[in-house]
Amino acid sequence: MKSSRKKIVAAVTSLVLAGAMLTGCSTAASSTAAADTAAATAYVDGAQTAESVLAANTAVHTADAAYDASTAVGIALTGSSATVDGDGVTVDGGTVTITAAGTYRISGTLTDGQIVVAADGATVTLVLAGATVSSSSTAAIAVTAAERVVVILADGTTSTLSDTSGYAADADVNAALFSAADLTVAGDGALVVHGNGNDGIASKDGLLITAGTITVEAADDGIRGKDYLSVTGGAITVTAGGDGLKADNDTDADAGFVVVGGGTVTVTAGGDGVDAVTDVVVTGGTVTVAAGGGHGAAAGDDTSMKGVKSGVVTVLAGGTIAADASDDAVHSDGSVHLSGATVTLAAGDDAVHAENALVVDGGAVEVSTSGEGLEAADITVAAGSVHVVSTDDGLNASGGTSTGGGGGPGGEMAAGDFSVTVTGGTLVVDANGDGLDSNGTATISGGTVVVNGPAGQGNGALDVNGTLTVTGGVLVAAGSSGMAVAPSADSAQGWVSVTFDSTIAAGTTLQLADADGTVIATFTTSKELQNLVFSAADITSGEEYTVYRGGSASGGSTGGLAGAGELGSATRIATATAGEAPAGGFGPGGGNRGGQRG
Repeated sequence: MKSSRKKIVAAVTSLVLAGAMLTGCSTAASSTAAADTAAATAYVDGAQTAESVLAANTAVHTADAAYDASTAVGIALTGSSATVDGDGVTVDGGTVTITAAGTYRISGTLTDGQIVVAADGATVTLVLAGATVSSSSTAAIAVTAAERVVVILADGTTSTLSDTSGYAADADVNAALFSAADLTVAGDGALVVHGNGNDGIASKDGLLITAGTITVEAADDGIRGKDYLSVTGGAITVTAGGDGLKADNDTDADAGFVVVGGGTVTVTAGGDGVDAVTDVVVTGGTVTVAAGGGHGAAAGDDTSMKGVKSGVVTVLAGGTIAADASDDAVHSDGSVHLSGATVTLAAGDDAVHAENALVVDGGAVEVSTSGEGLEAADITVAAGSVHVVSTDDGLNASGGTSTGGGGGPGGEMAAGDFSVTVTGGTLVVDANGDGLDSNGTATISGGTVVVNGPAGQGNGALDVNGTLTVTGGVLVAAGSSGMAVAPSADSAQGWVSVTFDSTIAAGTTLQLADADGTVIATFTTSKELQNLVFSAADITSGEEYTVYRGGSASGGSTGGLAGAGELGSATRIATATAGEAPAGGFGPGGGNRGGQRG
């Protein structure tokens, strides 16, 4: 939603500028706090598509990578200087300056010099054909004035750019390959960039990469486009002390975004893997990110170490994304939409975190390890598949500050304005904390939800401060009994909640059967449990159901829920009346109790 984007970016910018006017040591802290407050004022629509987000942004420039070699001006680098076979170029010692529009083919080695493009209003094409440029004092290539510059990597060649190891703090030119104009990198050759003093490749306007084998090592950010960074092809490898891919225009609501539509991107970053002030959009290609040393490393107190981070919205609509981060693997200060990509995540903190909405309506999300799996104020699963493994909560609908004050039955928190909604798809959770946790409400109307919750009594497979309503779909929630929560008695779909007299061991096959002995559900436990909740269309409220231990499971498994099962010689271990919560646990809001018989 463009209006939300403008509200966030404009509010943050104005408050940061106001904070910068303060004096004293508290200036930075005041500015940061003001920005955080402003960002929280606008709710970002989590259902935005890749197309709608990109349409609301500045259009990515286009570039023609074709050139006429017969008309190109040749620049031969000769160690400490260069020779030129045409017009539009001046040479002053080790400084080669291009002053006119045209195509320039560069080869050879410049041991301590620089190529400068100073052609105001012109379109300049640089063909790097085995060029090696090193500078001990500044950038290897610096575009200081142009309308647009295209860097073509000649097929079959490798070019190398290396810059100084130290820039002045206020240096305008501060990357090994720097451009003050729109920059395109294309061609089927290879480029190696050593950003020794700061960034590897940087544009103060837009940056488009369409092809090439590009390797970047940078002291700070790897590849940065101020207005935007767009990758449509190529094989890109970035190792950065700071952020890997970055767009950092924080004054224009339509800029500051990163989009990947193709190619292969591999990032190892000391900071964030992908960082955009506004949006991150992935529609194709393969993106692999390791941030902050990965999920096993400690996240920095002063440095953001997230895998994929946006200030407004992240849309992962296609392609393959793998992120391993010491902090959140995917993070947005606004919202996240997972709508078709194949996403594999490992996180030291949250696998996916959104301050506003988190929507999954396509693709596949696999979380191998995390602190909390999915966290947002509002979480919606409408389609696709989600598999979460977490040391804390699997899903957590909550905000930055608690809106609950306790005081309900059993001392639970009061419900806030948060929600978990499942209308379709498949959601499988393996959590050591609460499995599905909402500080507000939870609604299941479709899809399949399987929660393998905690064995410990301090958390539950289901934890809903408000009302848990089930009107459709399939729900299985297995966990401890001390904090067990059952669906609302007003739920349109029947449900059964059973607390067993003794702990059920991991690896046990459980069968739920009706009064006629027909198996309704077959579930194999993955860890110890003492409470089981099941809801499906086959359950009729008020009817009695029996749980058996043993028998057989068949037809595949979704988080332990089998496609079919048979009682065989299974042993009856409990009975329960559908729609009645067992004694000792909490119903919705801590209310429903009663019913189970061992």
